[in-house]
Amino acid sequence: MNRWWVAGFSWELKDKPLARTFLGRAMVLFRTPDGRVGALEDRCCHKELPLSCGAVEDAGLRCGYHGLLFDTGGRCIEIPGQDRIPAKAKVRSYPLVERDKILWVWIGDTPDAQPADQPPAYPVHSDPRYQYGGDSFHYDAPWQLIHDNLLDLSHLGYVHTKTIGGNPTVHMNAKLTVDGQGEVVRVVRLMPNSEPPPTYSAAWPFTGRIDRWQEVEFRVSHLLIWTGAMDVGTGRFDDPEREGFHMRGFHGVTPETEGSAHYFWTIATNPHPDKDNVTQLVVDQTAATFYEDKDVIEAQWRNQQRFPVREQIDIHVDIGPNRARRVIAGLLKA
Repeated sequence: MNRWWVAGFSWELKDKPLARTFLGRAMVLFRTPDGRVGALEDRCCHKELPLSCGAVEDAGLRCGYHGLLFDTGGRCIEIPGQDRIPAKAKVRSYPLVERDKILWVWIGDTPDAQPADQPPAYPVHSDPRYQYGGDSFHYDAPWQLIHDNLLDLSHLGYVHTKTIGGNPTVHMNAKLTVDGQGEVVRVVRLMPNSEPPPTYSAAWPFTGRIDRWQEVEFRVSHLLIWTGAMDVGTGRFDDPEREGFHMRGFHGVTPETEGSAHYFWTIATNPHPDKDNVTQLVVDQTAATFYEDKDVIEAQWRNQQRFPVREQIDIHVDIGPNRARRVIAGLLKA
């Protein structure tokens, strides 16, 4: 509670209301024709039809049952055929902010809780060096299983063999560094002098083997993943302005219920000037990898439910996911 969560992307709010549940709270998201956005409890205060069954109008969202009209703050501003609007004619609203094409919703522990700061910035979406695309997925699995997957990229060599994978042995033996502070966990994996995987070869004119990196930064509501590669020996891993092929991923992971989650992602890449623009190829192949992840994670969750009494072992690649889980456990305890 009491933090910003990713609710979607700006391009998802068009001329119709959008129903989504975050942290067990059913909401309706909408944008008025003049550009204002709102997030309301998805329940009319009259006969409790979901407001997502209604229609967006100039002044707000109109209920599809008896026509009550609500503004972006949840206040009823019109009851057809009735002049007086009761003071109780309102629904809970949630602060909703657009920043860098990302929709952020604030979910407080009380109806009156308000954010003290703005949601995080993500300047990659406006960086002229990058072009990007993305999508929204729904998972029938708990949100922390998605964290585990994104913080442990050793699985690439086994799950994503046709796109961003590469040699499984190289992935499992990559130099691994994990650190962090407060709620942030940072995982860095380095794979010098390795073979480029298919997506990399299609997007960038490498001359042969590559020095490849994977940098993951976990934050409670989202993860930032910077992956890429350069020709062997042409740059340093510690140079933040290193050359080569870059993929910068934004991964918003928002719980829906205890056993389901929303996954909002974008991938940005730096097109090479001597190749046809391959941004769509990178986006499409990234989407393909995420569908593969989704299949694995949902199968994992189904099996965990089949075996409620079980014991897991940890191996060396679990250090990042385990540290993130400790962050969440501490917040829940507090």
